[in-house]
Amino acid sequence: MSDWNDKIIEEFRANEGRVGGNFEGAPLLLLHTVGARTGQERVHPVMYQKVDAGYAVFASKGGAPTNPDWYHNILAQPQVQAEIGTGTVKLAARVAEGEERERIWTAQKAAYPGFADYESKTSRQIPVVVLEPAG
Repeated sequence: MSDWNDKIIEEFRANEGRVGGNFEGAPLLLLHTVGARTGQERVHPVMYQKVDAGYAVFASKGGAPTNPDWYHNILAQPQVQAEIGTGTVKLAARVAEGEERERIWTAQKAAYPGFADYESKTSRQIPVVVLEPAG
C-alpha cells in the first residue's frame, strides 16, 4: 500500500471516519478486499455515494488507463467489508450496468466534478460498483 493511502487510513481511523485535505467533507469509506492473486487483505480509501441498495464506489484511479487493483479484487471475491464512520459492515459488491450505472455516475460527477475530469483523462469506462448489505 502506498504511503499516501496509509496516511489517509490512519487519519480516517483517528477521526471517526473524517479526513482533511483533498477529501475534507467528502464521503469516504475504507474498502477491505481480498487480493485476487495474493489472498491477503487489502484496505483502500475510496469516496462513496449513498444509494438505495447501499453504497456506490468508483474505480476511477484518477483517470488512469487501467482499473485500480481493488476493482480486480472485488471481481474475484465480491464479499467485502467497509469501514464507514466508526463502524464496519459486511457487503457484497457488484458492478452497476446500464441505466443504474449512468444514474449513479452522473450524480457523482455533478456532486464532485473531479470525477468528470478523471473520465476525460481515460478512454475506459470507469466502473461503478454497488456495495450492498451481505445476506
